Amino acid sequence: MEFDSGLYLLSSKFITDYPASTYPELMHKQGRPYTCLLIDSHEDYFICVPFRSDIRHKNSFLFAGTKRSRRTSSGLDYSKIVIIKNSEYIDSSTPAIVDQDEYNEMVKNLPTIVLEANDYVNTYIGHVTGKGQIHPREFSRKYQFSTLPYFHDVMKI
Repeated sequence: MEFDSGLYLLSSKFITDYPASTYPELMHKQGRPYTCLLIDSHEDYFICVPFRSDIRHKNSFLFAGTKRSRRTSSGLDYSKIVIIKNSEYIDSSTPAIVDQDEYNEMVKNLPTIVLEANDYVNTYIGHVTGKGQIHPREFSRKYQFSTLPYFHDVMKI
């Protein structure tokens, strides 16, 4: 699979266009940017996987050898993926900053992370469109708190 990737922040325009009152599953924390691994593996949109400091579920890539991961379950959270098409939603003027050891572990595992993120999105699309149904309990467990329903228009489903 071919892909491009990079670390970015989501822009203030994204925060304005996707307010917490309408999109409660998105990670809205006042004054804290949405730092994410932006994956360009689809022709029509980008997958933005956010970094989180404490993840309590399996729909994620958990860091194992980082300083913070020894205290909390930090990693990249697939359940809070943002799907974007609009480049105005990417803040390319402000550098995205993450812990150096987390960045190193992410880079080392980038092919796995991209594969898992794409699989998370594609499994969702397959189930919702009826092209790849999964058991209802598994779907609920995996996507109950997912942000993907907010982006059906971008994913064209």
